[in-house]
Amino acid sequence: MPTINLSLQIVPKIPNLEDIYPVVDKVIEFIQSTGIKHEVGPMETTMEGELSELLQIVEKAQEICVNEGAVRVLSFVKIDYSPKGVTMDEKTYKYR
Repeated sequence: MPTINLSLQIVPKIPNLEDIYPVVDKVIEFIQSTGIKHEVGPMETTMEGELSELLQIVEKAQEICVNEGAVRVLSFVKIDYSPKGVTMDEKTYKYR
């Protein structure tokens, strides 16, 4: 399976709106713990890997939010797929 890019923006519906960032932080901590290549941005986190592995991370992110008290979770997922593979570096190297 080729390497792809998947961007995840997760918005947990938490009874106390001030508690959103700590929940999102838990999701980011989980992503970091996977060892998957990723970049945290101000609006989303982009990951690089195999589609099935990244979709499992999205599923676990949902569970983390619910376990942290979310009554609903909105996840916005963007996938860049090519049979030859896609890397974050090929898109951003010229800006670094």
